[in-house]
Amino acid sequence: MNLNDEHLLRYSRHILLPDVGVAGQTRIAEAAVLVVGAGGLGCPVALYLGAAGVGRLCLADGDEIDLTNLQRQIGHATAAIGENKAESLARCVRAINPEITVQAIPRNLSGDALDRAIAGVDLVVDASDNFATRHAVNRACVVAQKPLVSGAAIGFSGQLAVFDPREPHSPCYHCLFPAEAGEPEMRCAESGVFAPLVGIIGSMQAMEALKLLAGAGEVQVGTLLLWDGLRSDMRRLNILRDPACPVCAQRPNQAG
Repeated sequence: MNLNDEHLLRYSRHILLPDVGVAGQTRIAEAAVLVVGAGGLGCPVALYLGAAGVGRLCLADGDEIDLTNLQRQIGHATAAIGENKAESLARCVRAINPEITVQAIPRNLSGDALDRAIAGVDLVVDASDNFATRHAVNRACVVAQKPLVSGAAIGFSGQLAVFDPREPHSPCYHCLFPAEAGEPEMRCAESGVFAPLVGIIGSMQAMEALKLLAGAGEVQVGTLLLWDGLRSDMRRLNILRDPACPVCAQRPNQAG
């Protein structure tokens, strides 16, 4: 794809960055990204990826907007209450950047539909809010060899991790949170969530996704970033690949 004069102007602040430049912005413009979830995390992810010029953005969510969402889900307006979240967010992204393709998938992806959606993109951002979806997305990304940017936020605490099955030493989500461990599920409706927290974590997800697409900087593969909003403190933990992981141990590019 050749960037025209309007593109060069719109994305000029990216192009001025030596780590991005015209080549990096072109890679962003040629990329396709699937965002799973159009809620608290998915809104800032989609808005930043769209504004940054990701060529094709697919937004998947089967939920409808309700009044309690509007405290933090900044891609939805009060007038959109009752509307599907993916369709509402897609409209908001298009309003920011009509130059890109934005596809709303107004349902929760699973099974073959999830596999097909992931096979058709370059990168996946998991902005969902439950372990079942996260594990399903992770499995599909490992099979399709697609990088996955994962985030979570509850209360005042957030986390971010990047998994890239193309890298032989990269762990997967199951290595970090084994499905059989039965981790207790915490939901915003029961535990609450501080509004700016999802903006912080979602923006970080968008940053890692754009770095991956542009080939810029150091992507956080193999680390877990933990954000404590009450203390404004971040910790970084190394994640090791589990050689016995039932999801990623036998992936095609395993280093042996």
